[in-house]
Amino acid sequence: MTTHKRDYYEVLGVSRNSSDDDLKKAFRKLAFKYHPDRNKEAGAEDKFKEINEA
Repeated sequence: MTTHKRDYYEVLGVSRNSSDDDLKKAFRKLAFKYHPDRNKEAGAEDKFKEINEA
């Protein structure tokens, strides 16, 4: 079984030395963009789950 580790900073599109505030802003921006109630595109729900995991 292969373990695939995700780089959560990459998922959120921020650098590893980003401030907590920058992380929160990036999360909110992406969560709003990919929320299943707002985005009905294929794959949006999976992307939203990935963002929440990060």
